[in-house]
Amino acid sequence: MESKIQRTSVRQEAYSKLRSWILDGTLPPGSQLRDKKLAEELGVSRTPIREALLRLEDEGFVKTKANSSTRVSSIDFHSAFHLYSIVWTLERLALSQAFGSITDEHIQDMVLANESFLQKMTAKDRLSALEADYDFHSIYIKLSQNQELEKIIYEIKTKLKRLDLYYFDKIKNALISYDEHERIIEALKQRNLPLAMEAVELNWKNSFNRFEL
Repeated sequence: MESKIQRTSVRQEAYSKLRSWILDGTLPPGSQLRDKKLAEELGVSRTPIREALLRLEDEGFVKTKANSSTRVSSIDFHSAFHLYSIVWTLERLALSQAFGSITDEHIQDMVLANESFLQKMTAKDRLSALEADYDFHSIYIKLSQNQELEKIIYEIKTKLKRLDLYYFDKIKNALISYDEHERIIEALKQRNLPLAMEAVELNWKNSFNRFEL
């Protein structure tokens, strides 16, 4: 962990940095969080650290026991299915709302995002691969012009990102997701909404099933 906070929004920066460390595994599940130590590492007072930890606890990333320590929450793989099912349901909705606005240019952007996803997966760059996957799906999510829906999907995917990064080496046939993206693209080229929605759902269902624990 490195780099002290430089910006003026200390509270937000402290929160963002700690959240990022939890997501990428710098702060692994079960690790103890000491506000004094974190404050020293980030070059801030303990107050914004404590506020950040409270926010992270509300989001489920941190757990504090009464009269005890604060630790990074464990990853509950078995409850993750519920998150995946919410994502594919909401992405189907987003796609249906965006469908009339999807142009050939948007489809080409999805093609490029998918190629980037393939390159990053091949290079085993797990964080960049997940970001490319996010970019792919975000194209039609943003086109839904439903900011509340976009916000909900983002928050759920943030929790799944931690799961995906933690279990990255245990995902089998992950490159198949590239082909599933291709099916979504092809359905959109055909202007076939039902087929595209089915392909989106299948991609997320298979993503969960590819975990080999």
